[in-house]
Amino acid sequence: MNEVLVLGATGTTGSRVAAFLHERGVPVRPASRTPAGSVRAGGRGSGGPVRAASSAPDPYVRFDWAERRTYAPALHGISAVYLVAPTGVTDPVPFVEPFLEEAVRQGVRRVVQLSSSAVPEGGPGLGAVHRLVRTTMPEWAVLRPSWFMQNFTGPSLELRERDGEILSATGDGRVAFIDAGDIAAVAGHALIDERSHDTAHILTGPEALSYDDVAALLAERHGRPVRHRAVSVDELAAHFAARGLPAEYAAVLAALDDDLRGGSEERVTGTVERITGRPPRAFLETLADEYPSAYTRLRVKK
Repeated sequence: MNEVLVLGATGTTGSRVAAFLHERGVPVRPASRTPAGSVRAGGRGSGGPVRAASSAPDPYVRFDWAERRTYAPALHGISAVYLVAPTGVTDPVPFVEPFLEEAVRQGVRRVVQLSSSAVPEGGPGLGAVHRLVRTTMPEWAVLRPSWFMQNFTGPSLELRERDGEILSATGDGRVAFIDAGDIAAVAGHALIDERSHDTAHILTGPEALSYDDVAALLAERHGRPVRHRAVSVDELAAHFAARGLPAEYAAVLAALDDDLRGGSEERVTGTVERITGRPPRAFLETLADEYPSAYTRLRVKK
């Protein structure tokens, strides 16, 4: 097959998708606003942690959603695209629609979009992109993963941290958090399988956990107390805004916690195992294998 374009190739899932494809000898064109570095091979596609590539890296191509002139060069000669919509905007359609039009014009056959389990097709934001991908592309798949385990293992943790505690508006709601490597493995199969998936995949981890459960697991992993503090949606939105998110986007993000409070993400699916042939990774596996010291970022109260 021709090259696969991976958008957001320095990001949480994009880097892992690029590594999955690279390991299998698939030509990859990783894209980034700042095209420097290399694809991280030896990665999570088959279950191990992502490490630096030992072979020559695939060259990055510059791609910026805000600069439409970067679309056509990135798509030239591409047969499939891993699509990560622009973040931090409430309506990504004005960016994605012309990109997909250019993709079709250049003969791209397949697009695999990263969406969210919280947003159905036709819903706001990513849901509208979902509909665009399904109705525009000859071959497609939409990944609708639950919340990432990596939200608790890297810089994303700082977004919810205040005075050494993890904030959420989820109450006792439970989430089947998923490892980003499992998302990438499903994405990789959807990009290169001979038969197009032509469906939306709900992706979850192996068990549904509350934020109190997560705090207990973090404490177990790091050997010191970790606390979860329940707050209101408005308080959480204000906290996100204070951490630098645009106010409108912060409000949308915080409102998702209220959905979790109502049990919207308590489901557990078998999709990861059905597509990849292996079960999804457990929360403690991700903490132990991928980010052994990540929790030092959180200023835990004694």
